[in-house]
Amino acid sequence: MTGCLHRVLRRLLFMAAAGLLLAGMAQAQGGDGYTQTRYPIMLVHGLFGFDTTLGMEYFYGIPGALRQGGARVYVARVSGAHSTEVRGEQLLAQVRNVLALSGAAKVHLIGHSHGGLTARYVAGVAPQLVASVTAIAAPNRGSRLADIVRNATPPGSVSESVAKGAARALVGLIGLFSGGERLPQMPAAALNSFTTAGIADFNRRFPQGVPSGCGHGEELVDGVRYYSWTGTRLLTNPLDPSDLPLSLLGLVFDEPNDGLVTACSARLGTHLGDYPHNHLDQINQMLGLRGWFSVDPVALYRQHANRLKLLGL
Repeated sequence: MTGCLHRVLRRLLFMAAAGLLLAGMAQAQGGDGYTQTRYPIMLVHGLFGFDTTLGMEYFYGIPGALRQGGARVYVARVSGAHSTEVRGEQLLAQVRNVLALSGAAKVHLIGHSHGGLTARYVAGVAPQLVASVTAIAAPNRGSRLADIVRNATPPGSVSESVAKGAARALVGLIGLFSGGERLPQMPAAALNSFTTAGIADFNRRFPQGVPSGCGHGEELVDGVRYYSWTGTRLLTNPLDPSDLPLSLLGLVFDEPNDGLVTACSARLGTHLGDYPHNHLDQINQMLGLRGWFSVDPVALYRQHANRLKLLGL
């Protein structure tokens, strides 16, 4: 009986070791191909964003999770605070570099917050280089919060000078710790890009994928596919220090929002869903803290990459 038990245990140990070996081989070869899109994926950060700072990724844990499934992933680095157009030109230059390095014909652009608008700009001026644009919590119809801040800091006022100084200091600090090159910063231009008037002008020039109401927009325009998703929860984890400020900011809206952007404003192209996340949960910040029973944001990126893969993109 004892000998039989030992044989069973040895067999189980052998199977476990073989499983670990196969898993390691799969990881080394790019995983199981679940996220292996035809075209490379570029992640685009939002306002006051970065690629990494103090070793922490803006899209926390997301690039690695996509690469593990076989995707080629690049993380863009554009001005933390500037107009959509300036950021868009910076991103366009990086897209061209990625295409030259990878040999691919197009890229997928996935942008969070202002990154979604930045991606839309590139797809608008160079659609032949873009396979898809996915806007996550992007203010595609502007932000009432930006309107309030703009009204409270009129151009040329002392309050505007103070606000610009604080914003520049924050961007400079982020740039210092991220160790990247110095990029131009203009917080007032960034703010103007978020106002309802600023977005209305942007949408007149780049209407692709923008819905007429709060439903779905056109998915395929000029060969580019447009998608979006967003969050509608404010307080999600009592251990997350960003929850309280986002909850307070969310009070300025009279409709579902993630603390900075309303669910309606976030819609673009085919809308993939509203999730119980706040604005930072959607990039898996802070350090992955989110609602204990909420959808894993990393899984959403993986599922979307698989969606693009199944479309042959």
